[in-house]
Amino acid sequence: MRAITKLKILLTIFKRINETKGTAAPVTLKNFIVQFIFGYNKSAYWPVHHSSVISCAEYIKTGIGTAPGLSHGCYIFANADNPVTIGNYTIIAPNAGIAGYNHNLYDYRVAEGNGITSIGDYCWIGMNAVILPGVIVGNHTVVAAGSVVTKSFEQGYVVIAGNPAVIIKELEKEKCVDYTNRFEYIGYLTLKEFQESKDDILKNKK
Repeated sequence: MRAITKLKILLTIFKRINETKGTAAPVTLKNFIVQFIFGYNKSAYWPVHHSSVISCAEYIKTGIGTAPGLSHGCYIFANADNPVTIGNYTIIAPNAGIAGYNHNLYDYRVAEGNGITSIGDYCWIGMNAVILPGVIVGNHTVVAAGSVVTKSFEQGYVVIAGNPAVIIKELEKEKCVDYTNRFEYIGYLTLKEFQESKDDILKNKK
């Protein structure tokens, strides 16, 4: 983020703390200090726990009310050819991994992927779950704890589990709730601020 954007966040931090309190992606003074003063995950434009690792945040697009890596021990990474997109109001439990790319079997220095890795809106990624490169997960998908998602479930509205993950339950669409927060934030920025400055924040245009 540009220095002016960081200053603007600093001047209004307590307002943001109040407006995101009680949501799944709260802004806290502790996270702000750890990220932007001590430098842990400083490239991320959303709140991240100090024990999580976010690599190349400029290629990770996160939605409203979503803070990948806010739970401890997560590892989320992407690159220019293999960006990651995570939708609105999606929650990610501790120790989850979301991989934008993998290593070449014959030369692990070479990164390989399958294009965009995408997680939809209102998803729940369980503890220790892993989303592998190129996977597309549709809206209202629950990924059970410890699952390894090796293929796409674009239709959404399912519970998937196992290694490799398979559908164990189909959800009734009419029972799924699409809620919105009173104050809409994408990370540390209001939705309006993010839309105005996303070209400076993101290199992931997909």
